[in-house]
This record gives sequence, structure tokens and C-alpha cells, in this order.
Amino acid sequence: MRIFALPDLGEGLHEAEIVEWRVAPGDEVAADQIVAAVETDKAVVEVPAPRSGRIRALLAEPGAIVKVGAPLVEFEDAEPADAGAVVGTLARAEAPSPGPDRAAVAAAGSIKAAPAVRRRAAELGVDLARLLPTGPDGTITIADVEAAAQSGRPAAATESEARAVELLPLRGVRRAMARTMAKAHAEVVPATVVDEADIGRWPEGTDTTLRLVRAIAAGCRAEPALNARFLSEAEGRVLEARVDLGIAVDLPDGLIVPVLRDVTNRSPADLRAGLDRLKRDVRARTIPLAELKGATITLSNFGMLGGRFAQLVVVPPQVAILGAGRIREDVRVVAGAIRITRLLPLSLSFDHRAVTGGEAARFLAAVIGDLELPD
Repeated sequence: MRIFALPDLGEGLHEAEIVEWRVAPGDEVAADQIVAAVETDKAVVEVPAPRSGRIRALLAEPGAIVKVGAPLVEFEDAEPADAGAVVGTLARAEAPSPGPDRAAVAAAGSIKAAPAVRRRAAELGVDLARLLPTGPDGTITIADVEAAAQSGRPAAATESEARAVELLPLRGVRRAMARTMAKAHAEVVPATVVDEADIGRWPEGTDTTLRLVRAIAAGCRAEPALNARFLSEAEGRVLEARVDLGIAVDLPDGLIVPVLRDVTNRSPADLRAGLDRLKRDVRARTIPLAELKGATITLSNFGMLGGRFAQLVVVPPQVAILGAGRIREDVRVVAGAIRITRLLPLSLSFDHRAVTGGEAARFLAAVIGDLELPD
């Protein structure tokens, strides 16, 4: 019997969550056939079989977090496998033992749990008989076990009690967001400056997002200090020659920030096509991991949802993020005359370790200057 481990997913990723299995125990699979879909920090990735053979066991439940190199699938035969993805046979002491587990299920009556789930319960000291199953057909999942362990007490034995102590573990995008925000809170010295741009001269139908992209490029030309990386350990900064703009996209699962490359040297039509493709791929969860890395500055157009100003979170090693609030009509005095115009609120948050207040103010002034042009 051979064990197929979760392969290296690239981009420095160390773990993934099992989204769904595409095979079942007893299935015959061909080499490169998709056996599972797993979710990394940002994307859903399909995992192919490293070889042909019959599946003996699936070693993780949907919802389980699996480390790279951890056992994923057990094959029945001992056919030589691809050394790049197969980590070898399990030691006897570690091998799943289907006989005793089946006996345990029979003795336990209604308790339904896979061998991997039982091992995890034993590791965490969780009594399976006390759990309220959430899996199909009353099956206890690893998520049920880990939720019980994290709550500091056995899971509720009744549905009403379960609702009272329900724990929703962070998964996928939301878990990545929590870790990123914690890192930002620990490292960055945040500061924010706010202002408004008078966009009353914009033609009807102006693409707000493209104007913001262009304005950020103008701000970076005027004040390169905000298009930079700050290296904490080296206590130094790197001024970036190219503006690679992170675009925050809100999803039900959390926040994803794909990167629009080289925004300074692209036409409006090319930028719009690039934006549309990025958003489409993000929502379908098919965006390549490479397109989620390397932003030099970020735009959050949160005003499409609501809000006027905000203190935004700078994600290191970036040093700045510009937020655009909800556009509103207001009264302004221009050259001694009162007129009604449209105002675009702007919030610039920056890492005060790398950016001075003067640099931030000059950047924001350049952004506003570009936004207030008629076209």
C-alpha cells in the first residue's frame, strides 16, 4: 500500500483545506486524474493523482486542514509511485486500522467517524460520543472534533446546546485575512490622512475605478516614497520603479486583493480589461497565486458599499493604501460663488515607519489634483 501526501502547492504555502473529494474508497483512478479540490489562502486548487491505482482510503475529511507532506490518499497496491508526490508507506504503528475502527463503530452504535477523525479525536482528548455530527448521514468530521477541542469543553449533546456554544473555525480566505491583519497590527505603525476631491467636472459615465487607478499612478510619480516596500528586519525601504496596484475585492468568504500590474504604462481599455478579468477570476476562485502577490500599493474602493472615511490597514511590506468613500453631493464655494458639486472622500493610511506626514500629504495632493481634472 502506498500513501499519497499533499504535494507542494508552490508560492511558499504550507497547508490547505480539503474542499471536496472527487473520488471515493474503492475507485480506480488514472494518473493525473483529479482526486480532490483544496483551498489555499486565496485560491481553490485541484490535486491530481500521482499514479494509477485503486483508492483504499481517504485520509482527511472535507473541511480538514492538511499540511504539505501529510498523508492524503492511501492506495491499495504497492505499484511504484512518483517519488515527487508519494511519501512512501506508512509505518505499521501509524497505518489506519480498518478492522478495529469498524468494531468501534459497531460498539458505538450511532457513532460514524472515519479513521482519521478518530485519530484526531484521540490526539485532542475529545469524546466522540459527546459530539453532534455535522457531516452527511450523521458523520462526525474533523471540524466537529477540532471545534469541540477549541471550545475548551466537549461539544454539546443536544442541538439547542450546540447552538449556544457554536464555534465557526476560520477557513480559507477568512483565515488568511485574520493572519494577515494580525501581522499588520504587530508590525505597522499606522497613520491616516483624509481629504475630498471635487469631481463635479467629470463627464457622465466616468469610470471611477479607472480614475482612481490613474490618480494613484500620479501620486506615486509625485511622491515615490509611498510606492515602496519596508523591510522590518533590515530597517530599510525599497522604492519600487513600477506601480503594481492591489485592488481589494470583497467576497462573502473574506477579502482578496489581486494585483493589477504596471498601471502607469497601460491604456484605460487595457486596465479595464485587466480589472474585469481579475475580479472574474477572484469570484470564481480560479485566480493564479502569482496574481495575488507583489502589490506595491493598494486601492480599496469601499465607498461602493458604504462609508465616507476609514482608517485602513496597511499590509506589510507595503507602506500605503488609498481608500475611496461614497461619492456625495455637497455645496462648495468656488471663486466666491456657491455651487453644488460631487465630492469623493479619500483616506490615505500609511506606515509611519517608512513614510513621513509630508510625503503622505504630497501624495494625497497629487491624487486629488489628478482626480479633479475633467477627464
